[in-house]
Amino acid sequence: MAVRVGIPRALLFYLYFPMWQAFFNEIGVQVIPSGRTTKSILDDGIREALADVCVPIKLYYGHVMELKGKVDYLFIPRVVCLNGKTVYCPKFLGLPDMIKYSVDNLPPIIDVRMDSRQGRLSLLNAYSEIGRYFGADRITTIRAYLKALGVHYHFRRLLRKGWSPPEAMELLKSPGTGKAGSQTKVNLKFAVLGYPYAIYDSFISVNIVEKLRQLGVMVMTAENIHPALLALQKNCDLPKRLFWTLSDIALKAAHLLFKQGRIDGILHLTAFGCGPDSLLNKLIEMEAKKHRNVPFMTLMIDEHTGEAGMATRLEAFVDMVRRRKEAHLCQK
Repeated sequence: MAVRVGIPRALLFYLYFPMWQAFFNEIGVQVIPSGRTTKSILDDGIREALADVCVPIKLYYGHVMELKGKVDYLFIPRVVCLNGKTVYCPKFLGLPDMIKYSVDNLPPIIDVRMDSRQGRLSLLNAYSEIGRYFGADRITTIRAYLKALGVHYHFRRLLRKGWSPPEAMELLKSPGTGKAGSQTKVNLKFAVLGYPYAIYDSFISVNIVEKLRQLGVMVMTAENIHPALLALQKNCDLPKRLFWTLSDIALKAAHLLFKQGRIDGILHLTAFGCGPDSLLNKLIEMEAKKHRNVPFMTLMIDEHTGEAGMATRLEAFVDMVRRRKEAHLCQK
């Protein structure tokens, strides 16, 4: 029976799960992801996590609890930097320790540090260290790492074609079967910006992407934009680059979309209690004030967010933007 490694369906799961799964499978390890978020999983996380952490971290705790007793190892890498420039939220760096010392009776945690600033081979060395947990030799590890990079490249290409991460994952498993969700007649295009683990977890985001699609809105996110276009935004008129990786991506996407003016509205989904997000939201708001032609709204989520309230705000915003667009067309 193959060794089972559990990967919580939260945080960086939405950006790197296909790569991680491909690597583990190639070295003969079975990957067990936790299930989709439910109220029970979130409630478990709230009970275990510190009270003042943001809801995505609380949710991560819940997914760890969901895997407890079902796997031989937990994969919770200490992800510091993956692009050689920016770092992830401090809670990402301390996550393995937070989990290890606050949840009892967990299986061994694979908490390999991933920091691409430590040299060109630093990520390969990190994956080699993972391989050693399971007795994989250097050649096997390198082969698995290269295959994982290939899967990740294909995954990123699907995102740039307009698929969301959950949809792209389904396409990787069964090519040709992916669906972009139920869709009514589309006459608006919105961008939903924010952290992937908030947007794509349909429970804590109250299924924002699907709700917009049902309202006749085509949805795009920062993950659908080519990195080269985001790189052109440089420091987004700031004295220096925003140093949190996901905040930097979201801010650059906002600047690009506001300047292009080819989108009907922008929504920023922010999590209550997130320090980097509070700064990011203010910076996006400041940019929105320079581009009054593109309607902008902030939506805040936490563990108490209700579906009815979110739906009402979305419907009102969509209706306002649609009326505004129709009025503008009539004036031409």
